[in-house]
Amino acid sequence: MELTLEERIAVVRENIARAAGGRQVMLVGAAKTKPAELVARAVRAGLDAVGENYVQEFRDKSAAGAYDGAQVHIIGHLQQNKVKYVAGQVDLIQSVDSVPLLAAIGKRAAALGKTQDVLVEVNIGAEAGKTGVLPQALDELLASAGQTTGVRVRGLMAIPPAEDSRAYFAPMYNLFVDIAAKKYDNVCMDFLSMGMSDDYEDAIRQGANMVRVGSFIFGPRNYI
Repeated sequence: MELTLEERIAVVRENIARAAGGRQVMLVGAAKTKPAELVARAVRAGLDAVGENYVQEFRDKSAAGAYDGAQVHIIGHLQQNKVKYVAGQVDLIQSVDSVPLLAAIGKRAAALGKTQDVLVEVNIGAEAGKTGVLPQALDELLASAGQTTGVRVRGLMAIPPAEDSRAYFAPMYNLFVDIAAKKYDNVCMDFLSMGMSDDYEDAIRQGANMVRVGSFIFGPRNYI
């Protein structure tokens, strides 16, 4: 018998608890293409946060009250011309990958009298054409955070190469620990966001404390 949405979230919660060994792990439901009613139902079933890839989806679902009771995160690539629609409006932007984008987010949030929490997305597999800052350019981006008002870096995010994602979890955790030791101004390594439907348990065992689970919870994406 096929599991209900609520049962699937309960399964994920159980798997997280087992893998975490007592650590707190935030469950982000990746809701790309999913309707507001289904997202609201998932929030009621126990998501900590809802992750959206597209700004327009965030705006539409927010207007429909889909996120009431949960945090909202932007987890997809964010173009600078869309910053004005999310900075200061969401709980976390997980996909900051350049100094100009960080500056644009800070400028918009500061204009609203707010501080926007962000994660820096790392292209840990150095994949051509993929978003995220390369590991060797990470120090420059993080150093700029100390000179940027309106933002606060709270950690790192990664989407490792799909064909061998588990091989990249330990290197990401090592990077996370190394950065924490450097004590950059305006940078706190509170969150390591990695792991999705197929590998979130392994990611947690390797140090993730935030996972983004989409297809297992919501089913396949609705492509038009």
